Amino acid sequence: MFEAAKLGRKVDKDIFKEQVPDLRTELLEAQRKLHESNTSVVVIVSGVEGAGKGEVVDRLNEWLDTRGVETFAFWDETDEERERPRYWRFWRTLPARGTLAILFGSWYMDPMIQRMSGKCSEADLEAELARISEFERMLTEDGTLIVKFWLHLPKKEQKKILNKQDREDRKRWKMAPRKDQFDEYYDDFEHMAERIIRGTDSGIAPWYLIEASDARYRDLTIGRTLLHSIQSRLASPRVAPDTTYSHAPSLPSDPNARVTILDHVDLSQSLERAAYKKELKAMQSELTDLAWKAHAQKRSTVLVFEGVDAGGKGGAIRRITKAIDSRLYRTIPVAAPTDEEKAHHYLWRFWRHIPRAGRLSIYDRSWYGRVLVERVEGFASEQEWRRAYQEINEFEEQLEESGVIILKFWLQISKEEQLARFKAREETPYKQHKITDEDWRNREKWDDYKMAVNEMVIRTSTEYAPWTIIPGNDKPFARIEVLKTVRDKLKAELKKDGKQFHTHCKRSR
Repeated sequence: MFEAAKLGRKVDKDIFKEQVPDLRTELLEAQRKLHESNTSVVVIVSGVEGAGKGEVVDRLNEWLDTRGVETFAFWDETDEERERPRYWRFWRTLPARGTLAILFGSWYMDPMIQRMSGKCSEADLEAELARISEFERMLTEDGTLIVKFWLHLPKKEQKKILNKQDREDRKRWKMAPRKDQFDEYYDDFEHMAERIIRGTDSGIAPWYLIEASDARYRDLTIGRTLLHSIQSRLASPRVAPDTTYSHAPSLPSDPNARVTILDHVDLSQSLERAAYKKELKAMQSELTDLAWKAHAQKRSTVLVFEGVDAGGKGGAIRRITKAIDSRLYRTIPVAAPTDEEKAHHYLWRFWRHIPRAGRLSIYDRSWYGRVLVERVEGFASEQEWRRAYQEINEFEEQLEESGVIILKFWLQISKEEQLARFKAREETPYKQHKITDEDWRNREKWDDYKMAVNEMVIRTSTEYAPWTIIPGNDKPFARIEVLKTVRDKLKAELKKDGKQFHTHCKRSR
């Protein structure tokens, strides 16, 4: 593979000076057009040590308008990053539509280091490469252009370059921490790089192998390649859809087949007031202790609350938060996305709120809006919401693999009970803010939402993140059922103290 990057190609100094002005002008023009588009660009700069990755990053920042560029280097992890799933740090850096991000290292470095150091198996590496490919596919289908550069040098050339650098020179030269060891293991590193590049090279996110022996050739080639990639994407902005998602099956139109999971929920269940008060006190006491135990074990928890309007999500959440020290949790109310959120992949705003180790995030509505309100109201295309099922499952699987405890609740009430609660809200001054015109509009699409919920549960109730459907006509009964489910899940998971949540060549906590 790397033979093509060892041919000794060079660019004369005068030619370089002659061609750079036009290239810079074209890059700036392409960047201006990019700013007016719905496309974001991720540039990945990786390669062997001594190939000038830092110089390339500096050059791109020189040639581009830095007001539309952000640069991120993934070297040592911070405490904040180590206490969350691995991809959290990458999601935070994804550029908004119309802008560009340069990633120095990216999601490729850890799998390479982990495998070379023997900390993960061949099977783990293959699984992680599959995850990377899926991640890049997901971003690309959402409109992100991914341009990946691998800078390469012949073995002798690398040794010659590295030998010229003393300790201070290496600091000045911006060599990444802990990576200078790779010059001693060139052959192994090259072999591993070839495996990773072959395993993640695709038509939608290809690798570009760049010969880096001559800095002028290297920089011109990268500049031209980036320019061509942006121009090509802007000329043809739509990515070819993956038919895996566009033809996902739906329920047939026969009336008998339109019976859903929600039609089998027993909404008559109730709990007497005296029993409710007794159980509530006991449950909240247990939950207090479990929350602190989770904090001690550094086990994060994510609670997802979905349900029909007026279904009782807020009341159930308040019974949980009353039992937990406010320093340990955050409640995330999810409304219509802001302009900043709409400029990113829909999962971006949810990744940002994944809790640190030992803490809890409660989502009042969640990423499931993609396959519920966005589907029913037409805010997402059919292709977008159909492929979201797999994207959501992958997201939740990553959380579970990193040790996050996940609970998902759907609170269901009857249509008659919803009407009664709507009217009560209109008549009660301190509840009037909870009823809107949108609630009444959604009610008119009751059957459409019921079908969407049915498919959501079927496709996203997994072994690692199952749905719990709560009968909500009786509020006391619903609240105790939620508390029992949370308590039982935490008890079971916290017995696993000491378990290493470490797979797919990723660092453990």
